[in-house]
Amino acid sequence: MKNLATFATAAALLAPTLAPADESAKASPQPNPAQEDHHMDWWHEAKFGMFIHWGIYSVVGGQYKGQDLPNSAEWMMCRGKVPIAEYSKYAEQFNPTKFDADNFVKMAKDAGMKYMVITAKHHDGFSMFDSVWGEYDVFDATPFNRDIMKELSRACNEQGLRFGFYYSQAQDWHHPGGFGNNWDKSMKKVSSDVYVNEKVIPEVKQLLTEYGPISILWWDTPRDMSPEAFENIYSLSSLQPGIITNDRLGKDYPGDHKTFERHIPDRGPVDQAWEVCMPISGSWGYKKGDNAFKSTKELIRNLADIAHKGGNYLLNVSPTGEGVILPQAQERLKEIGEWMRTYSDSIYGTTASPFKKLDFGRCTKKEFAKGTTLYFHVFDWPSDGKLVIPGLKNEIKQAYLMSDWKQLKVTQDDSGTIISVPEKAPNAINSVITVEVGGQIEIEDTGIKQNKDGSVTLLAEDAYIHNNEGSQNAALQDRGDDPWNIGLWTDKEATVEWDFKLAEPATFEVIAEIALEKDSKLSFTVNGETIKASAKATGGYGNYEKQSLGSFSVNSTGNLNIRFKPDGKNWNPINLRGVELKKK
Repeated sequence: MKNLATFATAAALLAPTLAPADESAKASPQPNPAQEDHHMDWWHEAKFGMFIHWGIYSVVGGQYKGQDLPNSAEWMMCRGKVPIAEYSKYAEQFNPTKFDADNFVKMAKDAGMKYMVITAKHHDGFSMFDSVWGEYDVFDATPFNRDIMKELSRACNEQGLRFGFYYSQAQDWHHPGGFGNNWDKSMKKVSSDVYVNEKVIPEVKQLLTEYGPISILWWDTPRDMSPEAFENIYSLSSLQPGIITNDRLGKDYPGDHKTFERHIPDRGPVDQAWEVCMPISGSWGYKKGDNAFKSTKELIRNLADIAHKGGNYLLNVSPTGEGVILPQAQERLKEIGEWMRTYSDSIYGTTASPFKKLDFGRCTKKEFAKGTTLYFHVFDWPSDGKLVIPGLKNEIKQAYLMSDWKQLKVTQDDSGTIISVPEKAPNAINSVITVEVGGQIEIEDTGIKQNKDGSVTLLAEDAYIHNNEGSQNAALQDRGDDPWNIGLWTDKEATVEWDFKLAEPATFEVIAEIALEKDSKLSFTVNGETIKASAKATGGYGNYEKQSLGSFSVNSTGNLNIRFKPDGKNWNPINLRGVELKKK
């Protein structure tokens, strides 16, 4: 047993002080490319993992005083403005006696998942392990009196799954120095540096030294902290060489991969690792009455779509207060596993499709020394028995059904490559046709690139939308006969970006087609340079105007990225149809 009287000693032994960090370390927190390529190999091969959100909120299923609260269940303390003293009592009721770590891991493995990430500490501040910080944890504060993280780590190691921790490094509604709790006036606030030094650093250090091999450290909800805090948190990753981190630690700490929450981008980021995390139902944590379970069809097609775009799929399940995963989730995981037993080679170790869009489905690929294998994921089986692959110039060596290796006839003409297929699809959800070609893929480039006049057209439907914490407060909207737009952009943390290719250097004027009710400020970043911009009110969200936001110059060719971010202090929502980069 631990107590708060002995906490100070433990913290002093485990936590580095927030002394000024080494300047060279602050300047380049990213690992070098050679190291990154090596330590990410297994992750790129895996493609599919299990996310688990679990905490004391699952005792009441996210309900407070019998009422459903907005957002996912793990946010109930915040959404219900539950006082710390009252929320802490849920720990006394948390006794998940039906929890079986071996069963959890087996369920993930049978579904074809290769790694697992679980919430070691979420925003409510409750630690799901035997924390060195104090007694507000699953081992000391609950009748369960077991270290869930230790049991899952052991089970993953024994069954061959990679294991990782989610850790909320900035928000903590229980600690007086954590961000987010502005409703409990009994809490005497201290600085975030105190919180980081007292709790974050000791706990993360413990997780990375006492729980065996840890492959992933998944940060969440970055907030502004001191440079010393950021650097001291970041430096802990060296305790597990090769560990993979996401992009949510904080500014200037991009991690090893981008994170898309709840939604799949229309296009995958260029030359960058990325992942989609998504709950299998509506809520991340177990929520009573949440019946919004995605169908097996949607989940399997999501997996193919994400792999088609070059990303990984981290699919979340929500254990109950008893420690079980709901039958609806178990059923879907089992059915995904059945599909994966036949078609997993079309997912594991694949890279992004060379095709921007295929009307019938998706494509993944594997490149070898003497050729390339394409896996065509057919969602809509052709009624005329002919699957048309547009733009493929390579000669086909062979094509066959992945389900039974049956050879298929292939012809090629001006319309493309035509594969003759049986009348009935082998799989009602996603049938895969394997096509082997010689050499590197030759196909017409359909990505965003410069127009003949040197300008670049960036449409709303081609953007990457980064929503803060999975909200839909910046979303692509279909307006029927009118152009698509990015709207509902109320979240000051949400960003919008495009990747494109330049054939020639130029100076560009940034012209946005926008609609907004009030003047607003934002910025855009290109090649590390950030330019501040202002948008003038257009008279309403349906009144679009083209406005110049500024200009920038590029002195090289190749891939380029431009990202638009709200000015948090002067932001009013906008609707954005697109951006034209006009050559000056």
